[in-house]
Amino acid sequence: MQEVWILPTSYGAARNRLLKMDLNNVLEIVRLTDVGHRRDHNEDAIASDHSMGFVILADGMGGYKAGEVASEIAVLSVTAELKEAMVSLRPGQVDNMLGKQAEAKLIIDAVRNANAAIYNVSQTQPQCAGMGTTLVVGLFTNNKLLVGHIGDSRMYRLRNQVLTQITEDHSLLQEQIKSGLITPEQAKYSANKNLVTRAVGIDPEVELELNEYDVEVDDIYLLCSDGLTDLVEDELIQATLNMLSSDLPKAAQKLVQMANDNGGKDNISVILVRVKKPFEYRHAWYDDFLGWLK
Repeated sequence: MQEVWILPTSYGAARNRLLKMDLNNVLEIVRLTDVGHRRDHNEDAIASDHSMGFVILADGMGGYKAGEVASEIAVLSVTAELKEAMVSLRPGQVDNMLGKQAEAKLIIDAVRNANAAIYNVSQTQPQCAGMGTTLVVGLFTNNKLLVGHIGDSRMYRLRNQVLTQITEDHSLLQEQIKSGLITPEQAKYSANKNLVTRAVGIDPEVELELNEYDVEVDDIYLLCSDGLTDLVEDELIQATLNMLSSDLPKAAQKLVQMANDNGGKDNISVILVRVKKPFEYRHAWYDDFLGWLK
């Protein structure tokens, strides 16, 4: 039977249907957040979107419950802006007009706009004065992972049973380690654990650190707030993920439980992502077709 293509009146609708790539069968994503034992409310915010391979985690700070406001604004704003923009981009497609991945620019712009929104609220609402949030965001595209982060919320990668931290904290403690003032072992007992040097919404402008990593099938990625990493050693996180690698929901529950068992002094949030199969962008006939329509 011959296949016949009938173009609708709205070119935009056709373009969006052709360009959308669903990563539901590529990624397994599990999210979990917990208030902990010592806080009366949760200032962490998390979100994900399978269809565009997107994950985000924020840990708010400052003011009476204002940290909760900052993290929610960051997550909702960045997620909504990327969803709106990505309907017209095929995930993984390099935009030659930009000279770099279009997705990278989208993340930078979305975080910049979220920063402006949070800063504006903090300046106009007295109860929100000084609020801000850490942020870590990941976008899986073309067998790669774009990772943007601000502050001390982290992303790790488990590959071949080895856990690697792929973000570097923007914190006073990390600066002291890099300058040789203290050792990583001494840092575990420092009183300056939660002093970040960069956060979303504190200043009119903020710099997002953005890096790209190759992705392999069976990789597991962990996004987490410091409510986990302050109370659970990396070695135990690695052992837990290796032991429960086939059951990500149970792994997430176990990580949160360990942090609570060790005191649960802060909110605890984790996002786990497993890569189930490759997701390389391949040039197809409809790319030429869409180019001709432009």
